[in-house]
Amino acid sequence: MNKLLYAIFIGFSTITFAQKTTLNTDFSAMLGDLLTHSVTEVLPSEIYDENEVVFLDAREKEEYIVSHIKGSKWVGYDTFTPKNVKDIEKDKPIVVYCTVGYRSEKITEKLLKMGYSNVSNLYGGIFEWVHQDRKVYNDSSQTKKIHTYNKDWSQWLEKGEKVY
Repeated sequence: MNKLLYAIFIGFSTITFAQKTTLNTDFSAMLGDLLTHSVTEVLPSEIYDENEVVFLDAREKEEYIVSHIKGSKWVGYDTFTPKNVKDIEKDKPIVVYCTVGYRSEKITEKLLKMGYSNVSNLYGGIFEWVHQDRKVYNDSSQTKKIHTYNKDWSQWLEKGEKVY
């Protein structure tokens, strides 16, 4: 891996299985129980150059349409197959995300089994992304709308306009 990518992913040098901390301690506690922490986890603040990372969205298509991280590729969760990522180099820096990190953790596990070597789960998902004042987009522009998966999960979204 060249020095530039190494510098970008210095934040990914976290120990696998280490639990991260989000901006909201109750949200962090919920994630601590929900996730298995079986893969490398990264917080939005640890991603230094968004242009050097391939973001994969593991939510369902209707969630992705509402908003997503700019430039992300939708791969889905229930619909995920190796074909969805066949055009991505195995050593390319990849961050997988979903609403809070559960579905993306499972897709990250699959990618690792498929031989991808530089893949991480976005801890706290798109919720933590917007909590840390990162921008999200729909097909035409920046938006404040965030699909919360369902009404129960919407309690964890503190910023943005809730859609479910």
